[in-house]
Amino acid sequence: MTERIPLVPSAMLGPRFTAAVDLAIRLHRDDVRKGKTIPYIAHLLGVCELVLQDGGSEDEAIAALLHDALEDHPEGITTDEMQREFGAGVLAIVRAARTRWNTTAAA
Repeated sequence: MTERIPLVPSAMLGPRFTAAVDLAIRLHRDDVRKGKTIPYIAHLLGVCELVLQDGGSEDEAIAALLHDALEDHPEGITTDEMQREFGAGVLAIVRAARTRWNTTAAA
């Protein structure tokens, strides 16, 4: 059996990242991009990819996966749950991204 070489150092992405991927898939399972038939999870994975390619941290990668969760699926996760499961840093990034997007979109 050939040994698999990990593409990402295992210390960088741990169980919290895996839990975030699972949550994003569960929350956005039936969602599609506006006006398209592309599964919405593709957007979240794409944002996460950009973060990791740019040298982002695990918290930033998790926030990329969950950046729409609180707004699009408040029934699936609360701010308290997000902080408890993924940390205050992830919650702060998600909140900041949402605030920045809403401010930019309104301008």
